[in-house]
Amino acid sequence: MMTNWLGLPPLATTHGGQIDSLLGWIHVFMLILFVGWGGFFLYTVFRFRKSRNPVANYTGVTSSASKYSEIAVALIEAVLLVGFAIPIWAARVDRLPAESEAMVIQVTAEQFAWNVRYAGPDGKFGKTDINLIDSQTNPLGIDPADPASKDDVTTLNQLYLPANKQIIVKLRSKDVIHSFGVPEFRVKQDAIPGYTIPVYFTADVTTDEMRARTGNPEFQYEIACAQLCGLGHYRMRGFVTVQSAADFQTWMDQKVKEALEAASNPFK
Repeated sequence: MMTNWLGLPPLATTHGGQIDSLLGWIHVFMLILFVGWGGFFLYTVFRFRKSRNPVANYTGVTSSASKYSEIAVALIEAVLLVGFAIPIWAARVDRLPAESEAMVIQVTAEQFAWNVRYAGPDGKFGKTDINLIDSQTNPLGIDPADPASKDDVTTLNQLYLPANKQIIVKLRSKDVIHSFGVPEFRVKQDAIPGYTIPVYFTADVTTDEMRARTGNPEFQYEIACAQLCGLGHYRMRGFVTVQSAADFQTWMDQKVKEALEAASNPFK
């Protein structure tokens, strides 16, 4: 309901309803405040107009109405903070699922691209070394001598996800502050140099399902950098493809096969 009347993009994650509910109630209270304060302003303009009060009254209004209205505003803000914002923060930020119960994906931002890395069947990310970074052939500096890196899967600006699976995205940045934002997921998080920042969600609508729902056969989930990061900020776009578990596994198996072949034939 909140999603529809707020004009937000369609939901595609299990937690999105909570975010929309918070946004909706904030707008409701903002509307009440706008109407209330606007009405009070019009009342004071009429009540204290010059024709009715030709001489200044230095006593002022003695009513306690303004005090009560300020108390009401403070209570509403407390309800928004304690009843909505803090519980959502606790659930979405302070209580990450165990990595053994989720899929962990590394997403490293740079001017002006999103580098995506999956651990592969062994469940381990290979080592990286800043001295091995090559913007064309090895943007993440993955150490090919580390056995754990041989089945790692990397993509550029393409994030593939299985539907109905808890996802932990570990955000990093190679240069400046970027911001990972997917509107349909109700996810937005800064990627800050020197930090690894986790964000988690569960996508429950595949790309094909969303195309059918929106009536747009060309629909794609898009990763938008929500932080001005340089002259090429406008073209820092990535795409998310949400698939069924079976389709995702087929894609992953193929990418792992390609990674292993590349590792065994480095000069091919």
